[in-house]
Amino acid sequence: MLRIALVYGAISGAITIAVMTLGYAFATSENATGSQAIGYSVMIIALSMIFVGVKTYRDNDLGGVIKFKPAFLLGLAIAGVAGGFYVAGWEAYLAVTDYTFINNYTAGIIEAKRADGVSGEALNKIIADMEVMKQQYANPLYRMPMTFIEIFPVGLVVALVSAGLLQNPKILPVRG
Repeated sequence: MLRIALVYGAISGAITIAVMTLGYAFATSENATGSQAIGYSVMIIALSMIFVGVKTYRDNDLGGVIKFKPAFLLGLAIAGVAGGFYVAGWEAYLAVTDYTFINNYTAGIIEAKRADGVSGEALNKIIADMEVMKQQYANPLYRMPMTFIEIFPVGLVVALVSAGLLQNPKILPVRG
C-alpha cells in the first residue's frame, strides 16, 4: 500500500506542479481569479490519480473488494504525497525564479484593484495588506504549509469520493 501511495502521489504531485509552473512561466500577467480556477482544475485532474491508485490497490491486492476506511486512508496517503511533491516543486520553482512570484502576484492584485477604481485609503489598505503578505510569504515556515493547504483539501475531497465509489465492487469491477 505504501508503494501505491508513493507512486500515485508522486505522479499526481508532479503533474500538478509541472502544469502550474509552466503556466506561471508563460503567463503574461498575474490574474488571481483566472489562475486560481485553472490551478484548482489542474489539481482535480491530477488528483484523479487517487481514484486510480485506490482502484489499483483494490483490484490487484485485495481481489476487487475494499472497505471505505482503507480506501479513504490510502486516498489520504496519496494526497499527502502529492502535497509533498507539490510543495517541493513549488519551492524549487521559487528558487529558480529568484522568488519573484509573490512580488508579481501582489502587484497584479494591486493593479486589478486600481483598474476596478479603488483609490485613496482603500487602495492604501490593500497595498499595506500586500506588503504584509510579502513579508509572511518570505518565511518558508509560513509559505510551505500554505502551499500544502492549497492542494491537500482537494485531495481530501477526491479521496472521500474515491473511497465512497470504490467500496462498491460493482463500480469498475476487476476484469477477468
